[in-house]
Amino acid sequence: MNIQELLTREFAWGFYLGCIFLVIATYNYLRLKGEMSRFRRHLSDKLEIEAETMKKIKSEGEVLRKENETLRVKVNALNELPDRKVQRDLEVFARAEKRMLLNVPGFAPAWETAKTEAHHELASEEAGTSAPKRIFARLFGGGTAALPARADSAQAVVEGETAKNGSEH
Repeated sequence: MNIQELLTREFAWGFYLGCIFLVIATYNYLRLKGEMSRFRRHLSDKLEIEAETMKKIKSEGEVLRKENETLRVKVNALNELPDRKVQRDLEVFARAEKRMLLNVPGFAPAWETAKTEAHHELASEEAGTSAPKRIFARLFGGGTAALPARADSAQAVVEGETAKNGSEH
């Protein structure tokens, strides 16, 4: 048997074909191994970046919580000032008025009348045509000024006193 015959037998052809498949498989194995290591590097980089981002987010969140607490304390301290309490009470009263106007059917007309009368009283005090009730209440210890009676009952009281005074003379 000579070498040429040996290289052309079926076994040799199978061997050659197996070697070709081995080379292709080795090439694909090495290529996939390189791709896998690249994916691992990419994954580790991504995890590091996400870990740093989470640290930053947590630290920013902690800073914002502390800042929020500080601002809350400052707001509470500022709300304790007398002027702020008055403004807050005014806001509470305005909101309560709005709810009462919407929810209580008989409240709206009486409330609007009382507001109009109070507005006219303040306007006359500011114009100087009547004495300011707040100043006299503070000076003479009246505390808070009493609310006037309803207009129709006040009118009846005035008429009753006029009738009394007229019968006495």
